[in-house]
Amino acid sequence: MCEAIRQVQKGDKYFGPLISKRLDRLNPPSASRAGRHKKTAVQLTSREMEVLQLIAEGKANKQTASELGIGIKTVEKHREHLMQKLDIHDTAGLTRYAISAGIIESSVQLTIV
Repeated sequence: MCEAIRQVQKGDKYFGPLISKRLDRLNPPSASRAGRHKKTAVQLTSREMEVLQLIAEGKANKQTASELGIGIKTVEKHREHLMQKLDIHDTAGLTRYAISAGIIESSVQLTIV
């Protein structure tokens, strides 16, 4: 009972053990919920890597399409697939990912005084 009160006070939901087991059987944890803190290796195609690099460099879809010799709609599809694969939903997130994955280098330099 105390645990239920603590959970509800935090704004969470509380279900008893019997209901929790039933909910788990009906709705097993997805990879994104179960492994939120686990990073799984995501395989990107070479074209996706190229598109990601250009996005992270700040290129617009039209510029990316021109540079790669593909259509704008194709660039948009690649961007969409990247966001789905990486579970990232904005350009800033794609840029952070590209930097952390070593696809591009950060141009930010820290000066220690």
